[in-house]
Amino acid sequence: MFLSHGLLESKPVPLADLPPDLRLKVIGAAGAGFPSPAQDWEETAIDLVELLRLDRAASFVFRVSGQSMVDAGLFDSDVVIVDRDAKAVNGRIVIAVVDGGFVIRQLSMRSGVPVLEARNSQMRYEPVVADEHVEVWGVVRASVRNLKV
Repeated sequence: MFLSHGLLESKPVPLADLPPDLRLKVIGAAGAGFPSPAQDWEETAIDLVELLRLDRAASFVFRVSGQSMVDAGLFDSDVVIVDRDAKAVNGRIVIAVVDGGFVIRQLSMRSGVPVLEARNSQMRYEPVVADEHVEVWGVVRASVRNLKV
């Protein structure tokens, strides 16, 4: 699903029906630091459904659009995996329904009041008080980024 300028363009769809053979072959370990004795470890495949826990009825996928969360490491076109059954607590990134549309924000407590805040120090976004007019829809559990080269 897609988030456009903070708003979802269509309804989210559960991922429980993904094909069971969605697997990637692992070629080998790619060192990103000092050589490790674990480099000889090899696995033949990664099951993306299992790795990202996409086979749960409460798991959904959204595509981020916009720059409001770049300081939290979420960029335009990133894909986020959202759990509807996870508890939204202070500091977690959430998907919320604000003014009838979906937004992605960080849940923060300010003087005991839950607030949804953007994370981009280069732009100004008004915080939104998470009151009875705002529904915290789910908690972001993981993100996937295409490193277009």
